[in-house]
Amino acid sequence: MKILYKYILAFIVVIFSATSCVEEQDFDQYDEISVTPTYEASMLYVEAPEEMVNQAPSNQVFVQNFNFDAFSYKTFAERVLDGSITYIIENTTSKPLEIIVEFLDDQGNVLGPLERFDVDPAPTAVLQREVAYGDAGRPIDIITNTSSIRVSTTNLGDTTSVSNEDDPKIIVKSSAKFRVRLK
Repeated sequence: MKILYKYILAFIVVIFSATSCVEEQDFDQYDEISVTPTYEASMLYVEAPEEMVNQAPSNQVFVQNFNFDAFSYKTFAERVLDGSITYIIENTTSKPLEIIVEFLDDQGNVLGPLERFDVDPAPTAVLQREVAYGDAGRPIDIITNTSSIRVSTTNLGDTTSVSNEDDPKIIVKSSAKFRVRLK
């Protein structure tokens, strides 16, 4: 009988220990998880030497559309929360320039306001501008509907002067940083 008592007591202790240390699992926590990484990438890089600026007909240095479907991918477009685009413009030419950046939809319609940069001739500081999209800036729909980006540059100066800088040129570049909800 003593042996039976020991086994029953041991069995009760094991069962009691196993059930007293276990909490009920809440698998609904997955629904409460919010993952929002920030993605950053280069968007645009355009370079034109001063010789090209001097030879431009009617002072229109270039107008170029760049296909940019990265924003229109369904997984990005449906989940992007907010972000910004940073433009960096360097001018080592002897010309004042006007640079315009436009976002276009797949039919070629301009989305939202354009970005206009009036750039002084060299020597000049690098021009940098950050434009916010989402709750703190312009409508995020501009970004999610962009299919291409048009960049145009106009020479506001003469067509004969030459900069004293080594390898004078205009450089337009941009990068984007956006927060995307993964779930």
